[in-house]
Amino acid sequence: MDNIAILNKEVEVPHFIKYMGSKRKIINFVVEAINEVKTDGPVCDLFAGSSVLSGILRNQTHMISNDIQAYSAVLARAYLTSYNWGSCPSLVQDVVSSASEKATKFFEAFPALNFDYEQEFTVGEFVSLEEKQRQLIDYDFSSFDYHLFAKDYSGTYWSFSQCVWIDAYRATAEEYKGTPFYHAILASLMFAMSYNSQSTGHYAQYRDATSQSSMEDILTYRRKEITPFFIRKMEELQQTLGTNNFSFDTYCMDYRDCLGQLPKNAVVYADPPYAFVHYSRFYHAIETLVQYDYPEVRHKGRYRTDRHQSPFCIRTQVEDAFQEMFQRISDKEANLVLSYSNTGMIDLEALIDLATRTLGIRYMIETRTVDYLHSTMGRREDKSRNVQEALIIAKRL
Repeated sequence: MDNIAILNKEVEVPHFIKYMGSKRKIINFVVEAINEVKTDGPVCDLFAGSSVLSGILRNQTHMISNDIQAYSAVLARAYLTSYNWGSCPSLVQDVVSSASEKATKFFEAFPALNFDYEQEFTVGEFVSLEEKQRQLIDYDFSSFDYHLFAKDYSGTYWSFSQCVWIDAYRATAEEYKGTPFYHAILASLMFAMSYNSQSTGHYAQYRDATSQSSMEDILTYRRKEITPFFIRKMEELQQTLGTNNFSFDTYCMDYRDCLGQLPKNAVVYADPPYAFVHYSRFYHAIETLVQYDYPEVRHKGRYRTDRHQSPFCIRTQVEDAFQEMFQRISDKEANLVLSYSNTGMIDLEALIDLATRTLGIRYMIETRTVDYLHSTMGRREDKSRNVQEALIIAKRL
């Protein structure tokens, strides 16, 4: 154990999406705990989410990144892939050129669909322009293979024009499938989508213009363009992510299935959902970007009808979910670092007691806490909350 390499926590990591409950602000706290229970086995990020831990630990250890949502695996692979950018020196220009050609053809095919945001508006005129775009969900775009966002999301989180560009970049990404650059392109597109969206940083619901001030705020985002943000992120990746000399695995599995195939002597970092709201409600749009499967969408938020429902978000199931996680970790003789909050679905003391009883006498369990400001991704009075983040650290004796 004395020869186990200490993981460096002081790593600058590019970020891709605005993520509710992201551990970016307290990642040093998390990595310190992982170092205390590090083995010569892999580190498994069991509920990877935005995959920032993969960004921190790339080129330091064998990473296993898992999340039930497919977009998380894309982000993890974007971080963990070993890049030789010199093998494709004109990559960014080539991607932008291909997407531009596709977007231009789309606009030319539908000249009547012109929604001008550069004019002066009354609130009523603006609302009418937005509503006309939302009605495109009933429009026939089938002459183009890539039209999902233009059809389903115009006038919601993005304008029609922004959606056409999202579709164009998504189509272009497929031209790079099977290359090391595929996931970097998709992740950079997620970044551009996030910073062009008029919502509050997630996709639970888009905002309506109900006043002059709210209209002007939404207009700020409607007047943005996808391409500059895409270029900015791709160039940042070229400057910050190079060779990764360590192997890695990424999975889109239920946490139980991932633990079931985990090698022995691993370290598991578990950051399950804390609240009753399901993450699939907040990030369905980027899940759809990755799947690009033309799902049935419903309600104002244009949600997928097959959204994942986590047992950690259901009060009647959360205790059993934790107990099963602890039992499977014990079965694999793994060490554990578990993040949880004093605002979670299960009381912290009850959670610690459950871990102690399930893991048993073969584990030494320690708890430590840190106070931090948790982002709720809102724009109003409740956009952040003071919470106490707890780490439950379980080391096999």
